[in-house]
Amino acid sequence: MDLDLEPLVSWCDQVLDPSFETDRAPSAEKIYAFAVDALEVARRTCHSLGTAESCTGGLVSGALTEVPGSSDVVMGGVTSYACSVKEHVLGVDSVILDTVGAVSEPCVIAMSLGACRVLGCDVSVAISGIAGPGGAVPGKPVGTVWFCACTTIEGSDHQCRSLVRHFSGDRAQVRTKSVATALALLTKACL
Repeated sequence: MDLDLEPLVSWCDQVLDPSFETDRAPSAEKIYAFAVDALEVARRTCHSLGTAESCTGGLVSGALTEVPGSSDVVMGGVTSYACSVKEHVLGVDSVILDTVGAVSEPCVIAMSLGACRVLGCDVSVAISGIAGPGGAVPGKPVGTVWFCACTTIEGSDHQCRSLVRHFSGDRAQVRTKSVATALALLTKACL
């Protein structure tokens, strides 16, 4: 497979741009193509991948493993819908959960680093948000989703990039946009 990085980087930048928040959710075919590209970049850069998901409930891991041959780079995924799983499996400090909550930057950073540790992967992406229709709290309306991708290559310090989005649409649209954003963030972390 010959992967032209220029359009891939352009796609990642487009999805990671805040204007994507109000765009239509990408199709299943687009999500599959994004996953294929993310896996190919990981292969070329010799990175292993993992996920830590809350509001997407395993959809990012599912998109990656839908692609035949993904097992050569995907180590696994943790669906941490409950705060107790975030804390006891991924190692998110209870102070974070009790003060700023699960839908926060400190939480997704801890989730992503925890996924790298638990799964033994080089790069992971974490997602935690409010897909709706309920669950909104003051300052965190439905559609608020935090993301973080961390790279933890042995022998070097970890690097993390986090961002928040406020997606429009119903629950399915918020989750689909979240999957696309997570795949773009994961791909960029591998480049």
